[in-house]
Amino acid sequence: MEDFLSQIDDAKLPEHVAVIMDGNGRWAKEKNKPRVFGHKNGVTSVREVSEACAELGVKFLTLYAFSTENWSRPKAEVTALMTLLVETVRRELKTLSKNKIRLHAIGNIEQLPKATQKALLKGIEETKDNDRMTLTLALNYSARWEIMNATQKIAQQVEQGLLKSADVTEAVFTSHLETHNMPDPALLIRTSGEMRISNYLLWQLAYTELYFSPVYWPDFRKNHLYEAIVNFQQRERRFGKTSDQLQA
Repeated sequence: MEDFLSQIDDAKLPEHVAVIMDGNGRWAKEKNKPRVFGHKNGVTSVREVSEACAELGVKFLTLYAFSTENWSRPKAEVTALMTLLVETVRRELKTLSKNKIRLHAIGNIEQLPKATQKALLKGIEETKDNDRMTLTLALNYSARWEIMNATQKIAQQVEQGLLKSADVTEAVFTSHLETHNMPDPALLIRTSGEMRISNYLLWQLAYTELYFSPVYWPDFRKNHLYEAIVNFQQRERRFGKTSDQLQA
């Protein structure tokens, strides 16, 4: 396997990496195992990628862990996912603290099962002083929900006379999003070969570089992350400008 770590330019690291962790079910199916088996093995990939990002110097890592659409999956799978989340947060707290990683969450957390909320909030509280990297779990999250939620908050402020409609700028709107305390992702990685955004960070991904890996999430390891970052660093990020303008 090619050594991608040695090719990474530390001066050009993406400050924020977002990941759509896809392929757990198909990975399990190919092994004649239940889908939950794939989710359980995906935890190892979460640990690997989190540690690798922290070691490199990436400041923010956001993982799409459970979408609002995932509630439509078989009840047994949803229940197993929630149980796995509780167990994983509890088990990984020492690893997070060792790597000085702060746990954060975005999404409609209040609609999660009470046990899941409790474990999540405990993890957030116990890691709040860690400052090496912020690991954000997108749980019961959808970008359309987030945008509607921000719009409703702003509309209420306008109704109450706290804000004028003319004052609703891009910055004001962004400040009402779930991700208001972090920069937009510079790099989005989706595993398993699927090439969709799937209702994930739609506002924030406006100028994000997209990278699609054929590797199923349970098989995704540090070197796969390094490969994605090397690919990212080879791109020219113009933000609407021309190449000549960037070189001037």
